[in-house]
Amino acid sequence: MADSTDSTGTADSRGTTDSTGATGATGAGAGTGPGTGAGTGAGADAVIGTGTGTGAGAGAVAGAGEAVSRPRKSSWKYIGPGIVVAATGVGAGDLVATLIAGSKFGYTLLWAAVIGCVVKISLAEAAGRWHLATGRTLFDGWRSLGNWTTVYFAVYVLVWGFVYGATAMSSSALPIVALFPDGPGLKTWAVITGLTGLVFVWFNRYAVFEKAMTVLIGMKFLVVMYVAVRVAPDLGEAVAGLVPVLPDGSLFYTLGLIGGVGGTITMAAYGYWVNAKGWTNSGWMKVMRLDNRVAYITTGLFVVAMLIIGAELLHSSQIALTSGDRGLIDLGTVLEDRFGVVTAKLFLIGFFATSFGALMGVWHGVSLMFADFVDRFVRERKGVDREDAVDMVASGARERSFMFRAYLLWLTFPPIALLFLDEPFGLVVVYGVLGAFFMPFLALTLVWLLNSSRTPAEWRNGVLSNVMLAAGGLLFVVLCVQQVRDLPW
Repeated sequence: MADSTDSTGTADSRGTTDSTGATGATGAGAGTGPGTGAGTGAGADAVIGTGTGTGAGAGAVAGAGEAVSRPRKSSWKYIGPGIVVAATGVGAGDLVATLIAGSKFGYTLLWAAVIGCVVKISLAEAAGRWHLATGRTLFDGWRSLGNWTTVYFAVYVLVWGFVYGATAMSSSALPIVALFPDGPGLKTWAVITGLTGLVFVWFNRYAVFEKAMTVLIGMKFLVVMYVAVRVAPDLGEAVAGLVPVLPDGSLFYTLGLIGGVGGTITMAAYGYWVNAKGWTNSGWMKVMRLDNRVAYITTGLFVVAMLIIGAELLHSSQIALTSGDRGLIDLGTVLEDRFGVVTAKLFLIGFFATSFGALMGVWHGVSLMFADFVDRFVRERKGVDREDAVDMVASGARERSFMFRAYLLWLTFPPIALLFLDEPFGLVVVYGVLGAFFMPFLALTLVWLLNSSRTPAEWRNGVLSNVMLAAGGLLFVVLCVQQVRDLPW
């Protein structure tokens, strides 16, 4: 793939490489040269010069500080951030919620899973589009909307991380305890999984992290699809379930399937993973859109498969699951009774891949967001308006930063203490309220940002994007109200 070159004769280059081998470089110097289009680096990103010089050639020419965004052809070989967001966004709790919907209403709510997939494709595409079209991170955008965004996120990310860390570790430990009942107890395994996630993310960069997440989602996908096929779905009822119908008492289960499953803070992290992959400008827009569709079509397949399992295994026999992640342990028991030990063990392995994938994704993605958030806040206090936040993510500098690792520690060690204590009542309420507000906050701020002059005109929302984001925002507001009402006040 051809490079874009500037007109400088000499350059002091600083390369950054993504997992596809694309390299970007910044040059400073003066000189003349014929310029053949080969550039200083060997990859696909623009080489930007800040000096003076003249040249002619086949390469695209970038002036001082002006990035060249040559469109990349969408290709399956680039897929990556979408795999990460699909592995992270659907945790064990989401699978249980889907199972319970299937157990109560059979195939009737299958249509809601499909609509949910479309809504989340629109939302994640908007987050990725902001990063690529503006060359700025989501926090740069949020900060431009006012101080209130900083206050909300600062409180949210600290409280959420504290409680979620303990939840993620416990969820990852549950299937291990079920697989090895004579081994260590739940809390010991929870600590081990948390420390494993910490060490892996601490010492590895995005490219290795992406490969590990691909393995985890592969395990999850194969196991869930195998079980869905094994339970012999009723294809006629499944097709009938694509027709929108709301049975009595199904409203909030329906809204949960549309907005809840896969709808978490990791949707905001998608833009950061896009940058970490090395995609830093609008030339990658087609690639990002293909990647994003892969992510949420995969998520939609998970949801449909779990609805089928719930409908066939639980709805027909009126078996009730325990709420929360332990419901998947109940399902393992049902599978063992129906299909034998091997199928039950395979399901528990898939359960572990689901839970640990969510843990790893949060450990990496939210730590990236926190590091960017703190850096943006500190720079603003110092009066420094540095516009290289996207490049910091793409180069891996954010993953090596003090704040990235500080938040990793925050996600791990305070929650370990929480594992051995009863969760404080007040903390649970605050966690629930802040968490319920995040998805409406994300959807509605993206509508605001992508319809304003902050976004280049050609990449602003069209009618379809606005309809989907506005509908998603209203849906998340309704879910927010319901979640707040359901808290143990």
